[in-house]
Amino acid sequence: MTGDEERRTGFSSYATRRVDESLDAIADHYYDLRLEVPGRSEDFLTRLSVVGLGSLTVGDLSFGTEVTMGFTEPRVYHVAVPLTGRFSCRQGSAETAYAVPGRAVFLHPERGIHVDDWSADCRVLTVKIEMPAVHERLEALLGRPPRPFPHFEPYIDISRGPGRSWASLAQWCLLEQDVAGGLLRRPLIQARTEQLLLEGMLYASGHSYSEELAAPVRATRPATVRRVMEVVEERPAEHYDAARLAAISQVGVRALQEAFRKHVGMSPTAYVTEVRLRRVHEALLSADPATVTVTEVAYRWGFAHLGRFAQRYRARFGESPAQTLRSG
Repeated sequence: MTGDEERRTGFSSYATRRVDESLDAIADHYYDLRLEVPGRSEDFLTRLSVVGLGSLTVGDLSFGTEVTMGFTEPRVYHVAVPLTGRFSCRQGSAETAYAVPGRAVFLHPERGIHVDDWSADCRVLTVKIEMPAVHERLEALLGRPPRPFPHFEPYIDISRGPGRSWASLAQWCLLEQDVAGGLLRRPLIQARTEQLLLEGMLYASGHSYSEELAAPVRATRPATVRRVMEVVEERPAEHYDAARLAAISQVGVRALQEAFRKHVGMSPTAYVTEVRLRRVHEALLSADPATVTVTEVAYRWGFAHLGRFAQRYRARFGESPAQTLRSG
């Protein structure tokens, strides 16, 4: 077996012809499998590339020959996306589901999964998702706890629309393995990609809350907007993302975005940027250019990317930050 986890933080790759090594590698990232090889044993070759993204594990798996397998795991969901070949599977006492390119299957491993008819050419994009993380993101989108928990349909159309976008994003995560210093090696990008995959899955799949997610968001009371504005005005330098702003407002992400568009004319994160730019502008006007630099003022008010900050500042005030500092 070959593995490069030590050299590529967050990524792992394996290739082995031994069944026991295959089981160990899969168990390290997914589940303890019951694996049988009814196909040509001389063709057996497990290839697995995998990346962990917090509550998600994204992998690319093939065996080189026909196999059958079974596994059980509580408190997780699993989406299997055939890239080539086909397989069928049964969940508990449910009817057999058939996975082919263009149609993924949504699995509940806690019910017990048995996979049959895994073709020799089958290669699958396989995504394990922690159940609590899905419920948490759904709550953020709905603005209330999902009660009861969602019931998911067995298939996801990945040939078009949101399903295709979601599968492409998951594949991109694996392609980053070969990019030295790539974006996915940055913790902030990892966290945002994890959130995007979670929310994307909720929009791509069919479930008992799909219609509610697709429905227009009711306008939120201005008091909710004011609550966020007051916190940002008081502590603008702190880190704010959509999830934290929604938590402050005590409504969902979509509801808060709709409320800000209606009552403020911009998104919540754009408002954070606007407040920070005003604070920088005020600080530069009152600063002594002999003792203060633009960089330290920008950092003080939460701007970590100076090039982007300078562009936004010029667009907002019609001059560069350095010009403002000199004029003050």
